[in-house]
Amino acid sequence: MKLYFSPGACSLSPHIVLHELGLQAQAVRVDLATKLMQDGGDFRAVNPKGYVPALQLDDGSLLTEGPAIVQYLADLKPQSGLAPANGSLERYRLQEWLNFISTELHKQFSPLFNPQSPDSVKEAQKQRLQGRFDYLAQTLGHQDYLMGGHFTVADAYLFTVLGWTAYVQMDLTPWPALQVYMQRVAQRPAVAATLEAERQAKKA
Repeated sequence: MKLYFSPGACSLSPHIVLHELGLQAQAVRVDLATKLMQDGGDFRAVNPKGYVPALQLDDGSLLTEGPAIVQYLADLKPQSGLAPANGSLERYRLQEWLNFISTELHKQFSPLFNPQSPDSVKEAQKQRLQGRFDYLAQTLGHQDYLMGGHFTVADAYLFTVLGWTAYVQMDLTPWPALQVYMQRVAQRPAVAATLEAERQAKKA
């Protein structure tokens, strides 16, 4: 397999999942500004959408969109517990979280990273995110992870997105439960290894 990624982008989520599962995949860095891969090739020839993550399977087929990719990976090793069994109510709970993170968190950050966004738009987005953070803090104030006591692919995604607060001048201090959660996830060996791998890739 090949994982097309950009350090710190939402592709960090499946990158973490790969490490959690102990699965081998070639990590191919993509420059999101130029759409060029590390070998100079045009990433849009691989994924016409032009953004990461993308996972190329061993048969050459391509899977895109982070929530789909992380579930696919988790299902390669169902015994890992990173995703509940297909067809179970818990699996739909996982998808509920993945959809929430994707639409109510991930996409809300987009205007904050856009230098063309007016300050008024950025402030409105931050207020919207603050409401979402309130909801998350209520959940994570009494359990270690989104699905309860065990880490799942939804946590890999949430950890990735919440990490962006450091780049858009959003302080998590008002939500101590989220700060503790971020520390808890960051201390997982697979997460720490992924973060280090992406730091090294950024230097290369």
